Amino acid sequence: MHTVARPNGVDLAGPLERMRREAPLVQCLTNAVVTNVTANALLAAGAAPVMADLPGEAAECAAAASAVLVNVGTPHDASRVAMREAVAAARASGTPWVLDPVGVGALTLRTGFARELLADRPAAIRGNASEIRALAGEAAAGRGVDATCDVDSALPAARRLARETGAVVAVSGPQDLVVARERELRIPGGSAWLTRLTGGGCSLGALVAALVACAADAGPTAGVAAAHALYAEASERAAGRADGPGSFAVAFLDALAEVAPADLAARPIEVAA
Repeated sequence: MHTVARPNGVDLAGPLERMRREAPLVQCLTNAVVTNVTANALLAAGAAPVMADLPGEAAECAAAASAVLVNVGTPHDASRVAMREAVAAARASGTPWVLDPVGVGALTLRTGFARELLADRPAAIRGNASEIRALAGEAAAGRGVDATCDVDSALPAARRLARETGAVVAVSGPQDLVVARERELRIPGGSAWLTRLTGGGCSLGALVAALVACAADAGPTAGVAAAHALYAEASERAAGRADGPGSFAVAFLDALAEVAPADLAARPIEVAA
């Protein structure tokens, strides 16, 4: 591995610059615990959230959105219907969609449902190591939404998912791993306070969707990497101002708004040689 600011042409600044300019509309079909946190994170970063998750209108919204997030954290009957509708509409209209397999591996229903959605070829998949391993069919039961595996243990599973689905697969942890068919990246940094914030990972999934939508020229790998670099930079800034998880949550929103494209361009990441 070697450290560079723009490895192999991966542009971290371009997607963020475009997001701030265009404010992409991100449809979030997400879990009930994190709806408000996710919407605020998107707004702070420069995107426009729409939380349209009703059967009968989810497809209409997906066709008009810039990107779609499908987060299976609370997969009620109606939400699963809406997610299927949105994913089908996104695929038909060419709208990129992101799968966040929250809790997959720990609970049977959501695990089967998330694996079913893989057939509709997400542009990106983002989860922790336990979720990514379980989504790929490995025995890696997590503890609810918490990872019980380290990031490197999920590398074979991430590679398999990327190969079989065409998605860019991100494994979140102390050092984030981004796996695409053409390259693998590691994004260091970030604050451990994110693990004490409700919706920390789920909001990252939404930003992945927003930045993938804004990475048409650079490609989805750049969008996924930019989202993780933005999260790392913002969380480090917030941790420097916070006295605890409550003040961190407020400072993190402020930092998401203030991080500039140049900050991401200067941020080192690692690329497999």
